Amino acid sequence: MKAIVADDSRLIRGIIEKTTALIGFEAVQAGNGQEAMNILEANASEIHLVLLDWNMPILSGLDVIKKMRRDDRFKKIPVLMISTESEDDRIQEALSAGAQGYLTKPFTAEKLLDAIHSVLDNH
Repeated sequence: MKAIVADDSRLIRGIIEKTTALIGFEAVQAGNGQEAMNILEANASEIHLVLLDWNMPILSGLDVIKKMRRDDRFKKIPVLMISTESEDDRIQEALSAGAQGYLTKPFTAEKLLDAIHSVLDNH
């Protein structure tokens, strides 16, 4: 199974990639939202999960979610937003836009895996 891991921090992408590998995901890394969309465009049928940071250059995680939910090819792919944005209204905004889950940074590997399982179980 493949997952897109989109975050402007190479360190965070690496941590998420290693953690998702524990449950069988092959991570495809993107350094910004536009890269994530390009990967989706090229590999739509192979992507089973998208993990997005909110604050990224070029295209934000929220913008990626909105684009995904408007495109029939990507509508059903589950999304977990992982961000430093921790205010309730921001979390609700991401969920209303189409994210199935939200995890605030900093996070532990256990919390990340729990959030991924929750998103996949409820999808």
